[in-house]
Amino acid sequence: MRFQDVSQGSRRFPGHRRIRPYLRRLITVGPHLSGTRRVAARVGVPAVVGVLVVAGCGPSRPATSSAPAHAASHTAGRVAGLWRMDGYGLLVTVGKGKLRTYETTRTSCLPGTLRGTERTPGRRAGAAAVSGTRTYDVADAAPVTLEPRGAGEARLRFADGVGWRTLHRITELPRRCAQKPEDDPRAVFDVFWRTYAENYPFFARRGVDWQAARARWRPKVTRDTSDARLFAILRAMIAPLHDAHTALIAGERRYAGRRQGTPAPTPQSIARIDKATSRAVGVPLHTWGQGAVSFADLPDGTGYLRLTRLQDLTDKGDFAGDTRTMDKALDKVFTAHRVRRMKGLIVDVRFHAGGSDRLGLRVAARLTDRAYRAYAKRARNDPADPRGFTAEQPVTVRPHHGPVFTGPVAVLTGRLTVSAGETFTQALLDRRSAPVLIGENTQGVFSDTMERSLPGGWSFVLPNEEFRTRGGRTFDVTGIPPRHRTPVFTEEEFAHHRDSALGLARHLLGGRRPEG
Repeated sequence: MRFQDVSQGSRRFPGHRRIRPYLRRLITVGPHLSGTRRVAARVGVPAVVGVLVVAGCGPSRPATSSAPAHAASHTAGRVAGLWRMDGYGLLVTVGKGKLRTYETTRTSCLPGTLRGTERTPGRRAGAAAVSGTRTYDVADAAPVTLEPRGAGEARLRFADGVGWRTLHRITELPRRCAQKPEDDPRAVFDVFWRTYAENYPFFARRGVDWQAARARWRPKVTRDTSDARLFAILRAMIAPLHDAHTALIAGERRYAGRRQGTPAPTPQSIARIDKATSRAVGVPLHTWGQGAVSFADLPDGTGYLRLTRLQDLTDKGDFAGDTRTMDKALDKVFTAHRVRRMKGLIVDVRFHAGGSDRLGLRVAARLTDRAYRAYAKRARNDPADPRGFTAEQPVTVRPHHGPVFTGPVAVLTGRLTVSAGETFTQALLDRRSAPVLIGENTQGVFSDTMERSLPGGWSFVLPNEEFRTRGGRTFDVTGIPPRHRTPVFTEEEFAHHRDSALGLARHLLGGRRPEG
């Protein structure tokens, strides 16, 4: 999920979970990558039993296997072995009940931070056990499922994400995966620069020449460059991206990007937003999920639903618990009686810190009686060409099996609508009764995030995906624009106790006279 300095909170820094929950996606290894992951210290290269380590077999293309034809048949329906992920720069090793990863570029290979332990056979569904599908529990994160798709191919899914990652079976690791990484400032720079060069899709749209950045900064890095200086250089390289899905973590030094003009949330500013919003609503709010979900019936016959995040709805912070809590909250809101009488629904995501795209789809499912396409995902997969992507994966909103609301909807958005808050908003655009968007453009960061490690133990984060409309448009960089533009959480609005966006929504849906 990404604005103020990382030290101000994330699931990795649980004392500030309320402030910065979207770092659950930002600084993770899963889709978005959405489970909680702790920043891992550099570890030794995990052993891969029965796999040769030789030169070649880069992650950007399928390996040429030297195994005989019958070997492929023998491994069909099994997930054990070595896999190359299409896009994402990952190699995946599976064996003896463990799942491990390597983070690769054309010139580097480092042990990955995504690690899973297979669930015991007794916890597998019967059909899954027969098909060869395996589920792996990941510490502090949602489970990962690996599903064979015939000879030489499999799919990897994260429970709290949408879509899948395609895996191609290989028989050999690149030789560099067995080599101890150089703990040298120049090696750190090279892994950092090349990972962005091979995976980041938005250089052109953000007006950054990444080759020029290397030419400017690489000569300034030597064997003796200090940690402080190296951090400053890496930060200076990504700061011009103004991308809220970028971050750099080096011990106590931490940096996270954000779009220009976006204020960094603080406990004080968040409390101010909460207080102003409650005052503008004017009636008591019912809340669930530790404040993540709020609802009120307004006097004019409309409903007001506020979502501030799509994760960390429980103290435990696990996806299964988040799902149960969200479903219970939505059951309380979308009752058969309320959906029949409600004149319209205002959905407020103006301060939304991100979370699980899948939970966003569960909310969207309460607002439709027919299935429709939410968006399609694709990931950059050509290290040499930022125009090269994986095949699109359509993602569908499917109606909830219980009461749903199909009437008019207004969605309040702003620059603090981030990540999963944006994919949720995008998932509503093709609803049969299209929502009216009011406020400001959203932040403009939709992709799942890749966490990567650097020699010596530093970590960094970047996006590599596009979320596309049916017409092939993305809202990356610009954010989703509103139909009606109003001020959102400005000093003037606070000073005059005014909420222009909410006032306009109440006017459009309930006939109430707008403010100001």
